[in-house]
Amino acid sequence: MIQQLQDIQASSGATFDVSHIPVSFGNDSEALEAAKNGVAICDRTHWGIIKVTGGDRIRFLHNQSTNNFERLKPGEGCDTVFVTSTARTIDLATAYLTDDWVLLITSPNRYKYLLEWLDRYIFFADKVELIDITQKTAIFSLIGSKSSDLVSKRGLEAIIGQPLGNHLLIDDVRIAVGSGLAIPGYTLIVSAENAAKVWQMLVEAGAVPMGDLVWEQLRIQQGRPFPDKELTEDYNPLEAGLLQTISFDKGCYIGQETIARLNTYKGVKQSLWGINLDAIAEVGSVIMVGEEKVGKLTSIVESDRGYFGLGYIRTKAGGAGLKVQIGETIGEVVEVPFLSRAQ
Repeated sequence: MIQQLQDIQASSGATFDVSHIPVSFGNDSEALEAAKNGVAICDRTHWGIIKVTGGDRIRFLHNQSTNNFERLKPGEGCDTVFVTSTARTIDLATAYLTDDWVLLITSPNRYKYLLEWLDRYIFFADKVELIDITQKTAIFSLIGSKSSDLVSKRGLEAIIGQPLGNHLLIDDVRIAVGSGLAIPGYTLIVSAENAAKVWQMLVEAGAVPMGDLVWEQLRIQQGRPFPDKELTEDYNPLEAGLLQTISFDKGCYIGQETIARLNTYKGVKQSLWGINLDAIAEVGSVIMVGEEKVGKLTSIVESDRGYFGLGYIRTKAGGAGLKVQIGETIGEVVEVPFLSRAQ
């Protein structure tokens, strides 16, 4: 099953980390180019996937996260953030609704915690069941401007042109609009039994295999926040630039009062930004403007254009165009495409 997938990936040059995640296929430059101007395929099977069933599943998820589940119909989906009672971030997840259940794709380092956290809020009379299907499922992302061409070539063209988050089940492959980044693409969810076959089919159709190193580079350059880095109990979704995942008119949910108050009274004191850097800097370092501490660096990556980081910067210090210093490194604050922010 998943071992067959890994065997195929290994035969294509994949190297794996201790968690059996394909880190690189020895083609990082080619994969990066494909993600930007062609089509790359990234194995996200190590991400979590939780199946939520029961007659109260929509109401339950509506009350536990930031987006409006009650407006969604089967075949639609959304990104949503799970937060604490004080609106501190737990995880950014993607939900796909079907007639019978909701599939939640969670970050790889959060699904076990999130499963336990959600379970605490299921009360005796609630008709909700949480099923961890992570080990039974594979998740692939097609990333790049030519993803639709490949999807069409493989007989999956019915999904092309549909809104972000919409999904269809075609020949035992659930395909959804959206790559997980602010780059055109699709997410495919398949059973572990079919994972190797689907991966091979997509590679033979022209998708360039992409390892986790390139995904991480794109994640940072795109600005997608990640748990234990940009998503921690130090930050809320407004600060993390996840305005697109928040419904302000859905009513009560965990953390709603804090988020509503911050939005109403323009209380966002810091925001997540991209930072172009002229040299390496250490994650966790203080961001300075002159002699003033204005934020913290949360992620950094080396790319073909130099070093690029993500960091939280105090609202009063400024935004895009701000010149900053991190240790001995000089940087400039820039917008990143994945994020939307409170004005």
